[in-house]
Amino acid sequence: MECNRFKDVRARLNKTQKELAQLIGVSIKAIHSYEQDWRKIPHHVERQLLFLLSRMIMDDDTPLDKCWDILNCPDKKLKKCPAWEFKTGDLCWFINGTNCNGKAQNSWEDKMKKCRACKVFNRFFETEKGI
Repeated sequence: MECNRFKDVRARLNKTQKELAQLIGVSIKAIHSYEQDWRKIPHHVERQLLFLLSRMIMDDDTPLDKCWDILNCPDKKLKKCPAWEFKTGDLCWFINGTNCNGKAQNSWEDKMKKCRACKVFNRFFETEKGI
């Protein structure tokens, strides 16, 4: 995640730097560093931000399509997929080890590269430009 995206998500969450630091368990200096692009945003911080944003976006009245339905995953693939196992088809992008494209990704960075190109992720975050 780039520093501008980080700032955009913080603004969308309507949190001050101090509030976000407390919420995600980092120092306010870390938030300053991420937003000024002095420090790389760690994967666990990006993951928490996206999770919080996803819960804000989610409309309680609108059922979300599950990733396995959108992608028409075969049963053989589902049996190996953590998103299916834990019934979190709207959070497939959040869960490590999901079997997108038939294999689990090696790192969060690799996973997010695939997720940002995936129609499931983009469908969920469609109102959020450049996430």
